Amino acid sequence: MTTHPNRTFTPSRLRRILCSLFFAAAAVAVLGAIASSRAISQGGPPNQDATAKKIAPWVTDHTANGQQAEFIVVLADQADLSQAATLPTKTEKERFVYDTLWNKSQTTQGPILQWLRERGIEHRSFYIINAILVKGSREIAETLAARPDVARVEGNPHIQNSLPPPGPALEGPLQPGAPATIEPGIVYTHAPDVWALGFTGQNTVVASADTGVRWTHNALKPHYRGWNGTVADHDYNWHDSIHDSVSNPCGNNSPFPCDDFFHGSHTTGTAIGDDGGTNQIGMAPGAKWIACRNMDQGTGTPARYIECMEFFLAPYPVGGGQGDPTKAPDITINSWGCPTSEGCSVNTLQAAVEAQAAAGIMMVVAAGNSGSSCSTVTDPPSFYAASYTAGALNTGTDTIAFFSSRGPVTIDGSNRIKPDITAPGTNTRSASNASDSAYTIASGTSMATPHIAGATALLWSANPALQNQIDASRTALDNAAHFISSTQCGTAGPPNNVYGWGRVDILAAVGPTPTPTPTPTPTPGPITLSAAKRKVGGINTVRLTWTGATSTNVDVYRDGVVIVTTANDGSYTDSTGDTGRARYTYKVCEAGTSTCSNDVTVAFQH
Repeated sequence: MTTHPNRTFTPSRLRRILCSLFFAAAAVAVLGAIASSRAISQGGPPNQDATAKKIAPWVTDHTANGQQAEFIVVLADQADLSQAATLPTKTEKERFVYDTLWNKSQTTQGPILQWLRERGIEHRSFYIINAILVKGSREIAETLAARPDVARVEGNPHIQNSLPPPGPALEGPLQPGAPATIEPGIVYTHAPDVWALGFTGQNTVVASADTGVRWTHNALKPHYRGWNGTVADHDYNWHDSIHDSVSNPCGNNSPFPCDDFFHGSHTTGTAIGDDGGTNQIGMAPGAKWIACRNMDQGTGTPARYIECMEFFLAPYPVGGGQGDPTKAPDITINSWGCPTSEGCSVNTLQAAVEAQAAAGIMMVVAAGNSGSSCSTVTDPPSFYAASYTAGALNTGTDTIAFFSSRGPVTIDGSNRIKPDITAPGTNTRSASNASDSAYTIASGTSMATPHIAGATALLWSANPALQNQIDASRTALDNAAHFISSTQCGTAGPPNNVYGWGRVDILAAVGPTPTPTPTPTPTPGPITLSAAKRKVGGINTVRLTWTGATSTNVDVYRDGVVIVTTANDGSYTDSTGDTGRARYTYKVCEAGTSTCSNDVTVAFQH
């Protein structure tokens, strides 16, 4: 036998090592099988399970096979707005809600926004809900959902609202004359009786969230907050949340109010419309209106809806800029829905609706047109407790329209009674987008909703103590409603799941004849402000001077936000930090008070 002294392994040693390796591998395989079995029985690794549960099924479906989709990343830390209920005025409520929401978003979104920017991922930040709209892949959705500061990842589906079709567009008289008639639905709510008392909705602002508004319509233009009788100013009065439509007649990012369907002009008309002549189509012709387009010819998304609600909370100039909560509307008309059957999550919009209510904004919402079965109030935001939900009557009667959706609400497990109240909603004649003198007829809970919005404007005009006090105002309207009994979907009530508290009766809600509050005539305040602009080192710089202030210090506001509290020496120079085209609105107030100067606006053209 020949030996090989330089060989490291002998045959016997090799066999021993191979046997050891075999038994070690077998042991690892057995342990792995046990662990795998346990993992399968527990539904997979816990962290993967938790991440998957945060992602809505719509997002999972629409990011399959490498697809990209838009989804909304909702943060776990949401603002607490409960303190707003203790604040007495709209101004205080709005400022508190706006500041609280804005500050929460600024202090919590930073790490996620930085992560998105570093990777070049398309996104948009919201603050009315502490959330971020993201366009990305399944991997991005899962990475974000795995973060502990993210509560859930919800879809941003395109929702085709089943809006009622318009009837033929008929031209109204070109020259206003003596009023021929008031629309039957307006009469049935007793709105003209409230007008006779001197209350037409003056000192209130109603906002339209819809397909837009034909602002030049004869029955709408005189009531537009952006029209002073000579020129139009759309800043703070109009926003377009449609940024990616194709072949839309209004295009994208319209700089002025435009209606791409008819629906928004029609609903706005029923709330406030009046051409001063033969077309008395609105409940509160003394109110003003503003608008935000949240549908592309009837197609909405959660992000578009949120964008408009954010605009209403603190309106800003056309094209963007600093929001001003003092310019928020009092009431919003919401004749749209976000069906869960098409991918909307049950609670995506809830925080935004609740934020408006906390700010003193009455959000009137259509119940939907899915009747006549029970539990058909199913689409956000119609079933939220914070929404004041309107069902539709056959106009001129106290019978429910067959299409009007009914409660109880089961989709969120609340068994909540809805609708809250009913109003005329069939064969309603109002403004059309076809021309400035065109009118059309439509039916739906969309048509009932602006009757309730306009009724609220009349209530607040007659009883300013109720203005922007949401719970008290709803109670006043509910208790004054003409009760209509029904056991179709539960107990007879009041309220019940067919008519809610009943048919709105605004004369009864106004109550014993109050003393009309005259519309105030604008007069100079105790403080007179003027401004001069110039470039200093290329920086937009504004020199403010004032007289009439008596306090030791004054608050200087730029675009609705206090930029400095300074000594009351009659002047202040604001170096804005901006270098390009910009527009600023200033006022000066006695420090810590609402005793303020006139507003002064300056514009830099380059």
